[in-house]
Amino acid sequence: MFVREMSHHECSSLVGASHVARLACCMDNDPYVVPIYYAMAGNCLYSFSMPGKKIELMRTNPKVCVLVEEMAGPRQWRSVVIHGQFQELSPEGQWRREYLHAWSLLEKHTNWWEPGGLKPTTPEIASGYKHVFYSIDIAAMTGRQACDQDE
Repeated sequence: MFVREMSHHECSSLVGASHVARLACCMDNDPYVVPIYYAMAGNCLYSFSMPGKKIELMRTNPKVCVLVEEMAGPRQWRSVVIHGQFQELSPEGQWRREYLHAWSLLEKHTNWWEPGGLKPTTPEIASGYKHVFYSIDIAAMTGRQACDQDE
């Protein structure tokens, strides 16, 4: 098996073609990793969630890490690691345009809201949970690819 560094273009292509990733955030030396559904545009990932632990952690410490991977087999895979900055997008004020942009990108995909909108418990209908759209501004992106032969 050979492992090689991926170019920036190859990393961007994989991230742009995928929609599910692992988001890592941390507070007080306590890491937390969850799957997210996202859309990529420019130098940003856009996602959606209901309020919960990951949103609380990112509001406190906006530095995050995202893993996007593709597995073709045990000896054939690609993975991209993104370091970035969380930004909550408000439906009003200075973030309104980006909030609407995030929504328009995500809604192009079937069931885009399920990973961020479903919780293990059933909330009361009148509970008024407010959804959160957010972006991750990409600061750095690196990738590796494994294959059976040197390409």
